[in-house]
Amino acid sequence: MSRLTRTFEKTRNENRAALIGYITAGDPEIERSFEIIDAACGAGLDILELGIPFSDPTADGPIIQHASSRAIKAGMTLRHGIEFVQKLRQKHELPIILFSYFNPIFAMGTKTFVREAVNAGADGVLCVDLPSEHSDEIMQHVQQPDIKNDEKTITINNTIHCFHFIRLIAPTTDTVRRNEILHFADGFVYVVSRRGVTGGNSNKIDWSGLKREIAEMRCETEIPLCVGFGISTPEDVQTAGTFADGVIIGSAFQRIIEEHPNTAKQSVANFITNLTARNKRNG
Repeated sequence: MSRLTRTFEKTRNENRAALIGYITAGDPEIERSFEIIDAACGAGLDILELGIPFSDPTADGPIIQHASSRAIKAGMTLRHGIEFVQKLRQKHELPIILFSYFNPIFAMGTKTFVREAVNAGADGVLCVDLPSEHSDEIMQHVQQPDIKNDEKTITINNTIHCFHFIRLIAPTTDTVRRNEILHFADGFVYVVSRRGVTGGNSNKIDWSGLKREIAEMRCETEIPLCVGFGISTPEDVQTAGTFADGVIIGSAFQRIIEEHPNTAKQSVANFITNLTARNKRNG
């Protein structure tokens, strides 16, 4: 059983959504970034999305774009990100998903990326600009199960590891394509809560419509459904957590790092503590 599967079983038993945090690796600079992420993992995150900075982050809003620019300027790379995973794994058991664009993975080589990521202790990858139907660009190096929704594994040095390709469903995804994505999904599905890019509030979340969409998808899959984009406050976490299996928050962390880089380690940890206090379902 993978770390992701165990985590979602745990949060279901605790009657709450999993708290999933996205943090750009290398922001504001490499050493301090690791300290911030280490503190976040110890403060109550259930799952970490470790963001690999890219020069053209088209799915991300200004806050994460600025974070990526600072991280690249500091010298952050995909290989450094994998080293972060290895160091984090010495202290933390939470699932770690590498959140990237395809260009850095392609430049490294997809086979090398999978093997090094798995060796370091990563549990999967979310590749924003690699469509679901092209997931084999990466997952060809991972053993595909015969049973739908079974866990995908890779064996390295006689040890079996689970490795997931996290797929996204957007508000613009039609029903036919949505069902195709759900058919091949594993780990969890990232359900984009609204149109637009990450961060900001120019497009408000239609909570009732999102809840209805999640309910429809539950008829198609047993894979956990997690909501992200525009989730920035404890109130958002509380609302989304009443119907989603996981709640993803990212730009709010990067805003703290941008505005208070010298105290971000404690501030991010305190913010996570605040979020977890509101992340409990009634009944």
